[in-house]
Amino acid sequence: MANIKLTINGTEQSIDVDPQMPLLWAIRDVVGLKGTKYGCGVAQCGACTVHLNGEAVRSCVTKVSRAAGQKVVTIEGLSQHNDHPLQQAWQQIDVPQCGYCHSGQIMSAAVLLRENPNPTDADIDAAMAGNICRCGTYPRIRKAIHLAAGAEQKVGKNE
Repeated sequence: MANIKLTINGTEQSIDVDPQMPLLWAIRDVVGLKGTKYGCGVAQCGACTVHLNGEAVRSCVTKVSRAAGQKVVTIEGLSQHNDHPLQQAWQQIDVPQCGYCHSGQIMSAAVLLRENPNPTDADIDAAMAGNICRCGTYPRIRKAIHLAAGAEQKVGKNE
């Protein structure tokens, strides 16, 4: 066990955990933020995607020690009142069916829009290829990202 200092969603956390623990379990089980989901455990589905210093990472395979001293943002920290343009677009388009993968989808899409504020369908498909939706809502995901891209240009970057 080691004392690991993390900054999650702007709040400093000091947790006593095995440094090899996946960041996902530190976020969910130790800190208590349940929005980040466990999907596959091998970085293939994207359900566990969070931002580490602004980059999308799979928290199921990222050791908590790697996140020490860095800025971690989960779906709960993307906006204060669930008013990030992507969150609003997801609701407006009614993207989720089961909803399980969507925190990871939104976190990946947020990095895409920060890096490419006006993506094409091909850009979206390439950026989101590592995020699996078992319900197959990909057309709605793409539509919501396009909708949010327009809103992002109006309100600026939220991260």
